[in-house]
Amino acid sequence: MEASTLILLLILVLLLVSAGKHVIYPCRNSIPKTYPVIGCLISFYTNRNRLLDWYTELLNESPSRTVVIRRLAARRTVVTANPSNVEYILKTNFNNYPKGKPFTEILGDFLGNGIFNVDGNLWLKQRRLAAHDFTPKSLREYVTVLRNEVEKELLAFLNAAAEDSQTFDLQELLRRFTFNIVCIVFLGIDRCSLNPSSPVSEFDRAFQTASAVSAGRGSAPLSFLWKFKRLVGFGSEKELRNAIGQVHSCVDEIIREKKRRPANQDFLSRLIVAGESDETVRDMVISIIMAGRDTTSAVATRLFWLITGHEETEHDLVSEIRSVKEITGDFDYESLKKLSLLRACLCEVMRLYPPVPWDSKHALTDDRLPDGTLVRAGDRVTYFPYGMGRMEELWGEDWDEFKPNRWVDESSYDKTCCRVLKKVNPFKFPVFQAGPRVCLGEEMAYVQMKYVVASILDRFEIEPIPTD
Repeated sequence: MEASTLILLLILVLLLVSAGKHVIYPCRNSIPKTYPVIGCLISFYTNRNRLLDWYTELLNESPSRTVVIRRLAARRTVVTANPSNVEYILKTNFNNYPKGKPFTEILGDFLGNGIFNVDGNLWLKQRRLAAHDFTPKSLREYVTVLRNEVEKELLAFLNAAAEDSQTFDLQELLRRFTFNIVCIVFLGIDRCSLNPSSPVSEFDRAFQTASAVSAGRGSAPLSFLWKFKRLVGFGSEKELRNAIGQVHSCVDEIIREKKRRPANQDFLSRLIVAGESDETVRDMVISIIMAGRDTTSAVATRLFWLITGHEETEHDLVSEIRSVKEITGDFDYESLKKLSLLRACLCEVMRLYPPVPWDSKHALTDDRLPDGTLVRAGDRVTYFPYGMGRMEELWGEDWDEFKPNRWVDESSYDKTCCRVLKKVNPFKFPVFQAGPRVCLGEEMAYVQMKYVVASILDRFEIEPIPTD
C-alpha cells in the first residue's frame, strides 16, 4: 500500500475517533443539551410523549424565549415564545415564512392542496372563496342552525342522560356535535348520532385515523422512518393510506351527490358553482372539516372541566347567561356578544390549552429574528402558543391558575353594563394565528362555543367522574 494511502487512512481514523469523543460530550451552554452529529436526539426521544411541556421548559430556560433544536435526520428548528418574534414571522416578514414544502409534505397525502396546506396565490384564492361563510350575515344564519341542532339534538341527549343519571364522554359528545354542524353548514349533508356510545360513521373513523397518523409524522423523532414506511406501505403509513382512501371516497361521493342535486346555500355548492375541479373541492372540504372538527369541542370540554373546580366562576357565568337570556328571550348573534365573562373564560382556557399548541413555517431565505436568533434558509420556524400561555413574563406569577378576570377590564363597562374585555396583543395570544393568515373562522368559533356552553350551563350542571 502506498504511503499516501496509509496517511489518508490514518487521518480518517483520527477524525472518526475525534468525532466519537464529541458525540460523548455535549456542546457547551446549549439549550437543549446538544451533541455533534446526533444533536438533541436523545433528549427529544426521551421527551417524545411530553413534547409540549419539554419545549416549554426549554423556552423558560432561554433568556430570549427562543431555542434552536438540532437533531439527527431532522431539519434545524427554531422554536419561539417571544411575541416580537411571532409578530415578525406572522406579519412583518410574512412572505419569508410560508408553510413551505417540508410542512406540506407531512400533511400533503391527507390535506392535498387544501387551504391549510398551501401558500401563495393558491392559498389566497381559497381564502377568498371561503370568506363568504364568515360575514356577519352568514354568522347570523349560523346561529339559526346552532339553535336548531342544540335544541333538537344536544339538549335532548343531555335531558335523557340527566333523567337516567347516565355518565358519558363529554368531549366525544361535543366532538360529534361539532362534526355534525360542519357537515350541515359547509357540506349540506345529514348528521350522525350524537350518542358517544354509538359507533362512529366510517367517514368519521377514517378521518380520525388520518388526522392522528398525519400529526404523528410531524413529531416523529426520525422523519425518514415514516417516509420509509410510506414507501413500503407498512404499519401506521399503511393505516394512513387506507384511511385517506376512505375519506376521499366519502367526500367524492358527497361531491357527486351535490352535483346531482345542486344548491347554492352551502360552502360545497358554491365551490362547485365556482367551477373548481373535483380534486380542489375535495381538498378544501377536508381542510374545512379538519378546522372545525376537534378544536372548539376540545376547548368547551376543558372549560366544563375547569369550572367544576371554580364554583365562584361557574356561579358568575350562570348569572351572566341567565341575565342576558332574560332580556333577549333566547340567544342570537347580538346577544351572544354580551356574554363577555364567557368569552373571557374561553380565552383563559385557550391560553392554557390552545387547540393548536404550535404551528410551523419554513424560511425561504437567511434571516435574523428580532431577538437576534439566526434563521437559515430552509429552517423550520415554530411559534408556540402552548408555551406562551405558560410564560410568567407574559401572564404574571399566577400564569398557572385559571383566572378569567385577567381578560376583563375591571374599570370599564359598555352601554348595556356588560364587562369590557382587555385588548390583548394577538402576537402574545396567537391561538387563531395573526397577521395575513389569521383564522377566518375565529368569530364563528366563539359564536359556536358561546352558544353551546351557554345553552348547557343554563339548564345543567356538569359533574366530572372521580378519577378512581
